[in-house]
Amino acid sequence: MILSDKRILEEIEKGNIVIDPFDINCLGTNSYDVHLGEWMAVYKNEILDAKIENELEYFKIPPEGIILYPNKLYLGVTLEYTETHGFVPFLEGKSSVGRLGIDIHSTAGKGDAGYCNHWTLEISVKQPVRIYAGMPIGQLIYFEISGEILTPYNKKKTAKYNQRSNKPIGSMMWKNFL
Repeated sequence: MILSDKRILEEIEKGNIVIDPFDINCLGTNSYDVHLGEWMAVYKNEILDAKIENELEYFKIPPEGIILYPNKLYLGVTLEYTETHGFVPFLEGKSSVGRLGIDIHSTAGKGDAGYCNHWTLEISVKQPVRIYAGMPIGQLIYFEISGEILTPYNKKKTAKYNQRSNKPIGSMMWKNFL
């Protein structure tokens, strides 16, 4: 089941869901709107290698925005830091963003119970489009879990994305080859 707006507020009150900063106006009927943070990154190399740590070049989105182009992967980040305990968070793009030809994730839309961080966005565009820091970019949806969680994500020794960062985090696939 997907949590309703009322239930999301109840879980925030209990500390099971954390959204910082939180704005009641961003709470939808059964989701919470998240915004694009000021930091983005692109990979320095044109050809990526899954077995190595690929270097990133970070940049801030200027006040006048930045134009994104097709055939390039951009890593963005949510303005909001989130924690989800006892629920499964899903990040989906907003329809208004999709109608501009912007995809905010390739495959990583599902979080894990215990995920505590800003969300890295895997942004690609269908045609050139200007984006801005602070613009609504996606929505978080929370699902109930059936059964007991043995080890939440933030307690797993093998979790790769536990280091808190307000900048996008590149792929850590290379750690699977160690």
